Amino acid sequence: MTVEQLTAEERDSWLSGLKGWALTREGKAIQRTFEFGDFSEAFSFMTRVAMIAEARDHHPEWFNVYNRVEITLTTHDADGLSRRDVKMARKIDALLA
Repeated sequence: MTVEQLTAEERDSWLSGLKGWALTREGKAIQRTFEFGDFSEAFSFMTRVAMIAEARDHHPEWFNVYNRVEITLTTHDADGLSRRDVKMARKIDALLA
């Protein structure tokens, strides 16, 4: 199944509904940094994100130092942003709601 990259208009529209996410990689990815009280909270968050990623077969690129988790979402099959990234960002955000 082919995954289509969002157009610039779709990308801008979807991104306007995502709080804290910013375009990166020349508009081909979105990124957000999350901060927690300590390493345990950050790792717990990463574990919950990992469960969602496995269920959706859509895995983030991420970086963790102590209480900070930086997540980048892009769809390699689409060579840029797709709806899969937007949906994943929403699921990740819902973990903190």
